[in-house]
This record gives sequence, structure tokens and C-alpha cells, in this order.
Amino acid sequence: MRRPGLHRQHGKPGGGGGGAKGIYVKLAISVVVLLICTFSLFFSDTIGGNRGSLEPSEINAEELWESAKSGGWRPSSAPRSDWPPPPKETNGYLRVRCNGGLNQQRSAICNAVLAARIMNATLVLPELDANSFWHDDSGFQGIYDVEHFVQTLKYDVRIVESIPEIRKNGKTKKIKAHQIRPPRDAPISWYTTVALKKMQEHGAIYLTPFSHRLAEEIDNSEYQRLRCRVNYHALRFKPNIMKLSESIVDKLRAQGHFMSIHLRFEMDMLAFAGCFDIFSPEEQSILKKYRKENFAEKRLVYKERRAIGKCPLTPEEVGLVLRAMGFDNSTRIYLAAGELFGGERFMKPFRDLFPRLENHSSVDSSEELATNTRGLLGSAVDYMVCLLSDIFMPTYDGPSNFANNLLGHRLYYGFRTTVRPDRKGLAPIFIDRENGRTAGFEQAVRRVMLKTNFGGPHKRVPPESFYTNSWPECFCQVSPKNPADKCPPDNIMETLDRQLENEKPEKRRSDLVWTLLSCGGYLVAVWTILTGHRNKLDRST
Repeated sequence: MRRPGLHRQHGKPGGGGGGAKGIYVKLAISVVVLLICTFSLFFSDTIGGNRGSLEPSEINAEELWESAKSGGWRPSSAPRSDWPPPPKETNGYLRVRCNGGLNQQRSAICNAVLAARIMNATLVLPELDANSFWHDDSGFQGIYDVEHFVQTLKYDVRIVESIPEIRKNGKTKKIKAHQIRPPRDAPISWYTTVALKKMQEHGAIYLTPFSHRLAEEIDNSEYQRLRCRVNYHALRFKPNIMKLSESIVDKLRAQGHFMSIHLRFEMDMLAFAGCFDIFSPEEQSILKKYRKENFAEKRLVYKERRAIGKCPLTPEEVGLVLRAMGFDNSTRIYLAAGELFGGERFMKPFRDLFPRLENHSSVDSSEELATNTRGLLGSAVDYMVCLLSDIFMPTYDGPSNFANNLLGHRLYYGFRTTVRPDRKGLAPIFIDRENGRTAGFEQAVRRVMLKTNFGGPHKRVPPESFYTNSWPECFCQVSPKNPADKCPPDNIMETLDRQLENEKPEKRRSDLVWTLLSCGGYLVAVWTILTGHRNKLDRST
């Protein structure tokens, strides 16, 4: 087969000089091809994956305990262009009801702050739906540090705990917010037209439900960085939750490295995925009933779903992947999971492979956790422990808000290692194993896992969410090739304070948060926000 661009030259028959010339041409071509191959190998090794070459031949489990290579990128969500403070007069009040679980609510809060900024509105402290998921009425004030939230976002939006009463014609009047159901993934234009018009008419609007009600992909990097400021800096759990989480992490780390796994083998996810056939007839009836009551009707064939990686990995499959990657039975694992569907018969094979399993109840048996294991508190503690673990492994990161938010947070928090099983790539390997074809099983698993990303910077490709991967918008480089990626100046806090003073006469104190948003001391500062302790960073990047 002829190489494109390299045309074979033929000498004239019987011509001695032509033959010599042909040999020289062939020799020159060979040298060029050799040089091309050499440079290709060199560059693929230089710019390849986050732990070495583009296609390494083996997985080194020991290396995975360290953070992924950053490529010179740092987390940074500070503004890099003109970012005026919220004006004294706003267009009205914005109320939102954030439905779903803790992490779906977290994304909704980020969207609410951005929506308020877009509409020049005063944000009323977001409401957390107490009924749709956790049946937990803790509310925003019961989970998050309200003062920290307001203070961190003072350069971005005005925030109040409730809509104040107004005086009109000598009477005190309460503003009633006009209720609107926003369209799913609404564009910015919907907020600047439909929503803003109603706000100006009524003085306040109430958007409910508010899950996935603002488009994720927005062609405005400053707006995306605001989302990161909310998600990774302003939303800090209350001190009691941080203390509980820190206590668990300290106990786990006292014995060395530990891995956290979000074992998403729970009734709601299995019913959603339509993966029934591995269960008993009674269990299948339970799953089908749950699906009928909670999800849209759809024809689902287990074998088809399994073959394309749409089923959550079983606990045993999770263990087999880790073993194939080189982790042995001494590995300490923290499990973040709800009630495992199917019980002990599914858990036993995993426990046989990895006996050193823990969860928040086994590590910390405090009454506070025991009485709220299934509520927002338990989920918040699991989130923090998984965030701070050396390695995090989600077993079903498709529609899982918990896993997706953690992947994004760990990326921002110094490219901490994640192990993301490629379920579609692994499916035929596990199917072969079930059918008795076990030869080369571990090598096949490793080949699939070698192609995955272990936590380094990588391009966001749909359907990957912005909350799963905020690179490059919320990252910067000190010496970038692209000027748009340059880290903001160290004095960004002073600039924002100065702008804020022009809006408000009294001087506001500078906040530690904005020091860490600038490029200096970025990782120490991220740790400070997360744990409240300045001197407990156990490793640097």
C-alpha cells in the first residue's frame, strides 16, 4: 500500500546511474520515515496520559495513591476580566426550591446564584426540598455554613435569608413571590426575558422545582467560574459536619492510604437502569414496581442493557476490577453507599476480595451520625470523606449526582486520583467470564482501564457534565500558551474590595476565600476552605 505523500520513483531500465539514484531516493525516504517514527514516539510519551505515555503497558497501583499529573494547571475560579460587584439596587428577589438529593441540590444552588447574577436579583437563601428524596427537613441552615456562604459571594450577588417586608402607604406589606416552573436546561435568554419580566412585575419570583433549570454549557467563562466559586468555595458544610468528616478521615489515614468507593448498587439506580435478571423473582417484582412508580415507561432488555454497560457494576465486579489493577486484600476501603439491594449474597464476594471495608458508622459510632445515617448529614459526611480520600472510585457515574459532583470537586482539589470503570468496555469481558471463558481475564480488564482517565486535566466531552469536569474554565496556568488561561494576579482580592467599596461606603473586611482564589498558595487555601484547618495538608501537588 502506497504511503500518501511518498511517491515511489522508478529508474529507467538498464540505466546504471538511474539505479543508483533510485537507491539514494529509497534510502532518503527510509531515513525520513525513521525520523518521523522517532519523533512520534517521543511526543506521544511527552504529552500522553496523566501518568506517563499515551498508552502505558501496565498499571502501577502504587502510583495511583498519588495525585494525577497537573500539566501545570491550577484550580482558579477568581474573575479574570471586569467583574463589577452587585449594584445597590436590584431588580427584585429570587426564591428557588432545590429538589432531589444533597448533590442535585448542590448543583441547583450553584445555578441559583448564577441566575441571580444574570438577572441582577437579590437571592433569597435557597430552599432544600425536604420531601422528594431524604425526607429530611434540615434545610440550608442545617447543612451549610450560611455566614460563610454569604460572605464568600459578596462580590457576586446580594443574599438575604428571607424576603423583607416593605412599607407602602403607611402599611407593612409582604412581597408575594410569583411562582414559575422554569423549563429544563433553560438558556440564559429565558432568565433575561421571561423570568426577569415577571420579577419586575411582582417584585419577586419563586422558581420551583429548580433542578437542572439552567443550561450547563454556557459560552461565558466568567459565569462558569462563578459556578465554581459557589460549588468549591462558598458551599461549606457546617462545623459539626466538617469535624465528623475530619475525624473519620484521620482514623482511616492513621493506618495509611485509603480508597473510597461509591457503591451504587441500590434499588433506585437498579430500577432506573432496568437491570433485573440477576435477582430473584421477588426482588425483580420490587424493582419493577419501583420503576413503574418513579420512572417513565420504557422497554428495557437486561442482556441488551448489560452488553452496552448500562447496568451498575455488582460489588464482585468492582472487586475484580481493583484486583486486576493490582490492589491486594490489604487495601483499606471506605464505602459510601445506601442500602445494598440484594443483601449479603452480593456483598460477600467483594468482602472476600477486600476484607478491610469501612463506612461512616463503623469508623465513627457517634450518636449524631447514628440518628441521621440516611439523611442529609450522612450524605454530607460521605461526600467529605470521599473528597479527601487518596483514591475515589464511582461504580455508576451516569446519572449519579453524588459521583459526578465528587469527580469535579476532586479534579479541582488538586487532580486527586479517580478510578472510573469503563462499564461498556468491561461488559463483554465480564460476560465472557460468566460463560466460563476466563483465560486472560485480568489482562483484558487492565487493557480497558489503561484507556481511562485517572484524574488529570482532560477535555470535557458530552455527556460529561460541567460539574464533573470544569476544566479549563476553572483552572489556570502561570505561563500559558493561551492568554485566556493565565492565572489572575495575586492582588485580585484588592481589586474586588476596591470595587465593592465604591458601591458601599463602609469598608468590608477582606476574606481569606479570595486569597485562595488567586494563584498564590492555591492548594493550601482549598484545604483551608474544606476543613477549616490551615496546617493539616498531608501532601502537596
